[in-house]
Amino acid sequence: MPSDDEVFIQFSDEFEEKLYRLSKRFRRIRSDIQPITDQLQQGDFVGDRVAGIGEGYIVFKVRVRNRDIQKGKSAGYRLIYQVQSPAYVVLLTIYSKSDREDISANEIRDILTEVEEEIE
Repeated sequence: MPSDDEVFIQFSDEFEEKLYRLSKRFRRIRSDIQPITDQLQQGDFVGDRVAGIGEGYIVFKVRVRNRDIQKGKSAGYRLIYQVQSPAYVVLLTIYSKSDREDISANEIRDILTEVEEEIE
């Protein structure tokens, strides 16, 4: 368990599946996302808040550099996470910008529904 001042991070099934698939192509993905998870654990909620998800949901999208390709953050990954409370974050999904341009609010809502079912 994290200490009192650390944020607990949960990985959704969706996130773990996508991370596994991406790790087959991008060997450094886990070390690429580590600085982000470290920041989240310290309570530093990075990225841009995603609009249109619905009331009561605080969801962020953060750019993550992909060191396996020689491009900047804009061509890297997008990591989507939900702040359930100041001490509890759920990593919802991750995708590579080379695979898809964006994720819709509807897709994020679907993942949130799945996460709520996982938690129950």
